[in-house]
Amino acid sequence: MPGLSLLALARREVPLPRGGRMEMMLAPVEDWPQAIATIAPDAVICTLGTTQAKAGREGLREVDCTLVLRVAETAQQAGARQFVHLSSVGADRHAKAHYLSVKGEAEEGLRKLGFARLDILRPGLLRGQREGERRVLEGIGQVMAPVADLFLHGSKRRYRSVRAQDAAAALLQAVRTPARGTFVHDYDAIQRLARGFAQARSA
Repeated sequence: MPGLSLLALARREVPLPRGGRMEMMLAPVEDWPQAIATIAPDAVICTLGTTQAKAGREGLREVDCTLVLRVAETAQQAGARQFVHLSSVGADRHAKAHYLSVKGEAEEGLRKLGFARLDILRPGLLRGQREGERRVLEGIGQVMAPVADLFLHGSKRRYRSVRAQDAAAALLQAVRTPARGTFVHDYDAIQRLARGFAQARSA
């Protein structure tokens, strides 16, 4: 899209979807501060995350909170004005569920950094093909989600599942939105952002 140049920072090569246009820089996590300083981004989209089953309780916190905040702090020092973070519906540092508590802790830390603009997206289950590991329960959830979504109305709409491609479009549209401040996007707001991105592409 005109005016939007994307460069991904990752630990290992990640296959891009067909038609995807994005440069990629590969570096071990310990070298990310230098990599981010070299990139000097204007805005950062952060989709870091793991699972407790894969990484354990402390490993989950290390990735979903500590690493997220480390990236954010380094990006801010490198001149980034905006940070866009993919969190989760129900994120709350006081939540009983460890996963949601860690997500909430990360959000709280991001708010304290004082970016000119901070966007926090809180989708429900993300639907889409996953590369690499297969999660049986998540796979079942993806099959059932479109039906379950039909019963989620009112305040429960925020728990509706979101297509991964819509979440990606929403993340990109957030970067293209100039207003300053902190913005939290649940299901409906994510869909509005995704539609805005689609409209901008077709214009």
